[in-house]
Amino acid sequence: MVSIYDIKDFGAKPDGRTDCSAAFALAFSKLREAGGGTLRVPKGVFITGPLDLTDNMTLLVERDATLSFVTDPERYEPVETRWEGIVCHAMHPLIFARNARNVLITGEGSIDGNGASWWEAHRRKKAERQTMPITPIEKKLAALNHFDGTEPSGGGGRETQFLRPPLIQFLSCDGVRVEGVTLRNSPFWTLHPVFSSRILIDNVRIENPSDAPNTDGIDIDSCSDIAIVDSLVDVGDDCIALKAGAGPQGVAARRPTRNVRISGCTFMSGHGGVVIGSETAGGIENVDVVNCRFIGSDRGIRIKSRRGRGGTVQNLSFRNLTMENVLAPLTINLYYNCGAKSGEADRLFSALAEPVSSLTPRMRNIKVSNLVAADCRASAGFIVGLPESKIENLTLENCVISMAGENLAPVKQSEMYQGIDETEKRGLRLKNVECTLVGLRVEGCDGPGILREEGCVVNHS
Repeated sequence: MVSIYDIKDFGAKPDGRTDCSAAFALAFSKLREAGGGTLRVPKGVFITGPLDLTDNMTLLVERDATLSFVTDPERYEPVETRWEGIVCHAMHPLIFARNARNVLITGEGSIDGNGASWWEAHRRKKAERQTMPITPIEKKLAALNHFDGTEPSGGGGRETQFLRPPLIQFLSCDGVRVEGVTLRNSPFWTLHPVFSSRILIDNVRIENPSDAPNTDGIDIDSCSDIAIVDSLVDVGDDCIALKAGAGPQGVAARRPTRNVRISGCTFMSGHGGVVIGSETAGGIENVDVVNCRFIGSDRGIRIKSRRGRGGTVQNLSFRNLTMENVLAPLTINLYYNCGAKSGEADRLFSALAEPVSSLTPRMRNIKVSNLVAADCRASAGFIVGLPESKIENLTLENCVISMAGENLAPVKQSEMYQGIDETEKRGLRLKNVECTLVGLRVEGCDGPGILREEGCVVNHS
């Protein structure tokens, strides 16, 4: 018989003022002793610190219930995990499951990370150009991590050791479901499965302010057999991002992300709707995105990497997508510069061919079909490979891309890139790519709809 407990039976008060951490700790202890079961969080606001889920456990957050997390960074003691593509110690996720099997987070309630103070601290550290650990938790992390400054970064602020926690993380788990809940105000990435398998994310709503830094919606990180369905993501960074580790460590680990299906989802604000990379080292493959809607995201489909990130991105399918008011509907960019160190710029962003190594990213077998993108604000797209690693076998089939008639943005806002000449033309930019175009229409560009540059092989059929 499945054990079912109510958090109020352990002394938790739903008043939005009382710290209920001890009650949650006691309840989860009971569930572990029972070999699993359900913890019910009823109507009200329950304050807590970090939570740890284990095997066969269900966290049920009912309608009109809010699980609200304390904001003191010192409460989130270091754990070993992966943070922006690197295995290291970081702050304990707000909800964490490690090596767990058959875990379910469900209900019609909300899980709130109260991220505002975390975002403000990150902005302040960035404005003050902090480069060393200052606070006690930062010093704890520094003592564990021994960073030497060569680690790749995506821009989250690794050098300060202010390694903010995700709202929910599943690390090395199998058989995970997240259903029905609303996730909001995450300190950092919102829902982060890493080194995990057999994951279903169904009818989930994710809400972070559009200016909240590094608040990705869903980050699938070196995971396999993933389904994300009928969900809505409205965040301050990438909506859904598929990742596989960064740099030499990620290449050596050889932990790909593979077998991912994303269907029936809606993407609102965000730097990208469905994003691949830029942590591509372990490889990303067998991805199917179908019947999704993109409304106002900066980019719709966004695939990004650069020299030094490594990995093969292949076998991607994007079908039956509609986009409205995006900057650019499709970008594939091997000159992505976010987090790059200035001393490496000449090599990373050279327009000339560099030697090929295990750290040279490769992209191939990508198909986009039945895409309708209206009122694009910056350009019809940006597809740029490396001269030594062209994008291979890209197909655009039955796609209609049209530019907005007013309120246009600068063309350079289509992507974050370095080392590539800028242009004022708004057509679909193709450079170092081998592609096939079938029934592609680009409208309203006030110039050529397709911009062919060096290293381009374009087939029409």
